[in-house]
Amino acid sequence: MSDELTVTRNDDAHRYEIHVDGELGGFLEFRPAGADRTVLPHTELDPAFTGRGLGKALASEALADLARRGGTVIPTCPFVAHYLREHEVPGLVIEWPSDDDAAEAASPGEPA
Repeated sequence: MSDELTVTRNDDAHRYEIHVDGELGGFLEFRPAGADRTVLPHTELDPAFTGRGLGKALASEALADLARRGGTVIPTCPFVAHYLREHEVPGLVIEWPSDDDAAEAASPGEPA
C-alpha cells in the first residue's frame, strides 16, 4: 500500500501539516521567537495513521524547509528533539533549549 504523503507549511496556523492522500495526518507547530529564531513546541499525529512513518516524514520535511529559510530552530518538542539527535539536517542551526525553556514551552496557556 503506497500512500501519497505531502508536507505543507500553514503560516496562518503556525504549523507544518502532513497529509495522507489529501487527509490531514498530523502537524508540527512552530512559533517565532525573535529575529531569525523559531521554537518548535509540539508535534501531533492522528492515531489512525500509526506505523506509517508520518512523524519522521513530517519532521524531515519541516526541518529541511526551516534550514532553507535560515535562522535558528529551538526544538522544545520532545519528538523533534529526538529526531534531531538521530538525524542530520544539512544547514539547520539548532539552539538546544535548557530544561527551563522546555518546561516553559510545554506550559498550557502560553501565548503563541
